[in-house]
Amino acid sequence: MGRPISMLDGNTFLVCDDTGDIDASRKVPTGLFSYDTRFLSNWRLSINGERLHALSVDDVRYFETRFFLVPGEPTHYVDAKVSVIRNRTIGGSFTEDLAVLNHADHEVDLTVRLDMASDFADIFEIKNPQSKKATVSATVEEKKLRLRYRRDRFHRETVISTSADAQIDSGGMTFRIRVPGQSEWQTQLRVQTLVLGAHERDFRDSLELRHVRNPDELDEQLREWMAAAPRLSCDSLDIVSTYRRSLADLAALRYSSITMAAELVAAGLPWFMTVFGRDSIFTCLQALPFTPQLTPTTLGTLAYGQGSRIDDFRDEEPGKILHELRYGESAGFAEQSHSPYYGAADSTPLFVILLDEYERWTGDDTLVRAYEFEARAALSWIDTYGDLLDTGYIWYQTRNPDTGLANQCWKDSWDSISYRDGRLPPFPRATCEQQGYAYDAKMRGARLARLYWNDPAFAERLEREAAELKDRFNREFWIADGEYYALALDADGGQVDALSSNIGHLLWSGIVDESRAGRIAELLLGDRLFSGWGVRTLATDCARYNPVGYHVGTVWPFDNSIIAWGLWRYGYRREAATICEAMFDAARHFQGRLPEAFAGYPRVRTRSPVQYPTACSPQAWSAGTPLLLLRVMLGLEPHDEHLIIDPEVPAGIGRVELLDIPGRWGKIDALGRSRTPDDDSEQATSRNGAGALTEGRRGA
Repeated sequence: MGRPISMLDGNTFLVCDDTGDIDASRKVPTGLFSYDTRFLSNWRLSINGERLHALSVDDVRYFETRFFLVPGEPTHYVDAKVSVIRNRTIGGSFTEDLAVLNHADHEVDLTVRLDMASDFADIFEIKNPQSKKATVSATVEEKKLRLRYRRDRFHRETVISTSADAQIDSGGMTFRIRVPGQSEWQTQLRVQTLVLGAHERDFRDSLELRHVRNPDELDEQLREWMAAAPRLSCDSLDIVSTYRRSLADLAALRYSSITMAAELVAAGLPWFMTVFGRDSIFTCLQALPFTPQLTPTTLGTLAYGQGSRIDDFRDEEPGKILHELRYGESAGFAEQSHSPYYGAADSTPLFVILLDEYERWTGDDTLVRAYEFEARAALSWIDTYGDLLDTGYIWYQTRNPDTGLANQCWKDSWDSISYRDGRLPPFPRATCEQQGYAYDAKMRGARLARLYWNDPAFAERLEREAAELKDRFNREFWIADGEYYALALDADGGQVDALSSNIGHLLWSGIVDESRAGRIAELLLGDRLFSGWGVRTLATDCARYNPVGYHVGTVWPFDNSIIAWGLWRYGYRREAATICEAMFDAARHFQGRLPEAFAGYPRVRTRSPVQYPTACSPQAWSAGTPLLLLRVMLGLEPHDEHLIIDPEVPAGIGRVELLDIPGRWGKIDALGRSRTPDDDSEQATSRNGAGALTEGRRGA
């Protein structure tokens, strides 16, 4: 396979090579996917039996790509008399406009062949290949090839149609064409991905009408999306480009679920094109000042799916917020536990945090009142099912040792939680950042109870519990000889003493004692954690440190955005600005699109950040990272009916102006600029808003 090319529209996406071809693979996510199923596993073009070679590829927009091709190998280029243009768009289903151009001065007869197939593989089957439980059938219709997969009530179809006459067989379409000199032949191929019920048409009409959109509609929707967001003006054109790329990627990741018409954001291409509790919440938090409309639908979906029973297979518990929701065959037949799956110990407190932050920013108390029951249930989960050992902390241990996630924190790979010497602690585990989330959720829950739920007694109880948690946490997680917080506690209450990026999340939550915040800031920007491109997930002096290890040494943009936010919260503005500058520098090397993660090599050894080989891109919370970094640089914070603007713009960036920031104040503009060598003051202005504040706030 040549350079992989991806296109997406919500959770429908296509991955092919640089000729536009799809070659079947049971291990690599190539093909056309929708709702966790691969609808095309083979899509190969040939002319007179020859495969084609790419001249160039235009990634026009996230939903449109154009391939310029010639038959044969590169040595044929100089004599090529025929070329091919494949213009491809994706809008729920996908359309390919195929043009064969004859550059000779006489007519030619050509045989154009498109091999077509679908294995209807579940996304989990590609990660873990296995035999299908049913067979794929092919039916030839007039100008159509229908591929069908049916297993009991699970029914999926791929319908491929052509606008030209063709010989159609079960394996594809053949076009025998005659092209006059200096002319071209064209056909349009349309591929529909149908999610059907037991009675064949249960979902077909609704899904076809809801999801199939033409390029003009998609283009108009993208323009409206971009126009609704605040406008950024900056001396650094790279930052402006990154900002616009982030907004476009979030637009590309929007989709509607099968069961609800709500617009959600998929977590990341290719493996996580569905709602994820933790990822979705963090993305909404990052994007709240820019795209607040994402939050109500996300909260609504998570509230609708909140746990209501004990289900060991799905790690479900009453009050627990879901982790992952899948629509594929393995979930439908309970071969995987993702229908939905609840294996995350942090989504639940984060739900309360997002609910409160949304109201603080927008002034819209409708959701706060509507989801009082769900928020109370989430707060109750923290103290009951979340506290497995009855010690006042959130612990996790999967109820499903066969297929459940072992680590149920954001660093959910198998070896992400370790002692400094590399040993893995036993279960259950209590990671430090989850205690911070619990503290923040209680403080925010108290605010909601007092202001909107008419329950001051509950508010006082939550504040008392939060204070006790903060005091206990700062005693039991603090490693005195290293002066930092342990990554976790083990089942015996011992400290899991690895130094990790998780300590930055503690600043964001406010659980850190003020007297210790300076030491945490020092460590985060020190050589052990800070690579120069960003904060590593694990310090270099830990035994499991690996600059290309998934959660044990790589740099995660999302992680860094939360760390920068935490540093800002405690008043360490220049340190936060350093991380912001590093992330924007890294984004420039990734053409404005920050990936899921990149390698943790020291910056002095690399001219550019080193790619992590299997990183998702685009990924929602990486796309949200530049948005949150802008908030941090400009020092934006809602306070009653006002917006605080307290900028700290990194040196060299110059002037940053964000226009029409939406919120409970209406719309406000914010301006910040880099410090000059002889100027130790920040510059902040606002207009169009009622009483915007410019003083900063410090501490928890």
